[in-house]
Amino acid sequence: MAKKTNPPTVKCSFCGKEPSYTDILIPSPLGETYICSDCVDQIEGLLKDYLKENTPAGNKKAKAVDTPDSKPLPTPKEIRAFLDQYVIGQDDAKKYLSVAVYNHYKRLAQKNDDVDIEKSNIIMVGPTGTGKTLLAKTIARQLDVPFAIVDATVLTEAGYVGEDIESLLVRLLQAADYDVAKAERGIVFIDEIDKIARKGDNPSITRDVSGEGVQQGLLKLLEGSVVNVPPYGGRKHPEQKMIAVDTKNILFICGGAFDGIERKIAQRLNTHVVGFTGNSVRSKVNADNYLQYIAPQDLKSFGLIPEIIGRLPVLVHLDPLDRDALLKVLTEPKNAITRQYEKLFAMDGVKLVFAPETLEFIVDKAIEYKLGARGLRTIVETIMMDPMYETPSTDIKELVITRDYAEEKIKKAYIG
Repeated sequence: MAKKTNPPTVKCSFCGKEPSYTDILIPSPLGETYICSDCVDQIEGLLKDYLKENTPAGNKKAKAVDTPDSKPLPTPKEIRAFLDQYVIGQDDAKKYLSVAVYNHYKRLAQKNDDVDIEKSNIIMVGPTGTGKTLLAKTIARQLDVPFAIVDATVLTEAGYVGEDIESLLVRLLQAADYDVAKAERGIVFIDEIDKIARKGDNPSITRDVSGEGVQQGLLKLLEGSVVNVPPYGGRKHPEQKMIAVDTKNILFICGGAFDGIERKIAQRLNTHVVGFTGNSVRSKVNADNYLQYIAPQDLKSFGLIPEIIGRLPVLVHLDPLDRDALLKVLTEPKNAITRQYEKLFAMDGVKLVFAPETLEFIVDKAIEYKLGARGLRTIVETIMMDPMYETPSTDIKELVITRDYAEEKIKKAYIG
């Protein structure tokens, strides 16, 4: 009679667990070895770490630099082409911004190397209504990164009435849904940076809490440091936990009108005019647009401290918009003012048409008021107020805005 033998015990061939100690045992195709679910999870994690460390960077295209979200980063020319769809003119500013943003996000994709690429923050100088805020918004929209606009006029030195410097990062955290890793590669646009210039070129013996003090407080943010940010504001919730945010990879774009800096530029240009060559040198200077000759020393003369100028190495000027540029602003961009009103009326089933001579009248008035592109919106809103009020209650299917009608509305509103 044959002797009975017990069947071999089935267990994981890697860790030795028996079926009672694991969720599932997966057999091999040969049926002789098994692996448990715990070992499968562990091997998957090890494989991910190995691929992350050993995947060669050379198998990517040279121009297809990846952002931290693994999205291909557009080239400077592609960024410029996207800006052209929304912003009219400002060729130099678009070129500088495209290169600066491209280099910044290449820097984020940099692996550990002997060469440490430093951050290049940007400062834009230009009259009101020339597109400083719109340029920053458009770039953030294209790259799909957290973006925050902060007004520098409300900032004060820590401990005084107003907003602390760290409130810049609170807005960025809110835009990133409090995802710190996402916020640490975002963009902050600090508007009205010229309003925190110190009042005189010489340091004051008194404390300037809304000027020079704010500039000194901004230094650590622009340079790159770990800042403890109160997520809900500092004064109303003193018991809240702080969030540590590293500003090393945050791109800061500053903008300001710097009203009156043209006089500083003119004085600097004239100081180099000596002797009989003075007239020929003056004739080469375009007196209608001194901003194109702006230099860092002009910002210092205006009231920015040298330390903050050094942390804003990319200096960009924006040209005033001439008549042709304002006419294009009205009609050509994707979000042009006339297209916005045409869309509003189309939602009521009305076709809105602006006569060409009406557009020219609007541009002439905007130049007269010297408000740049913002003035266009004010004038069009004044002209369209009555039609927007009356048309939804009528059966009108097409509405043509003539020059005579526009002139009548402007005259009635006492704007002329």
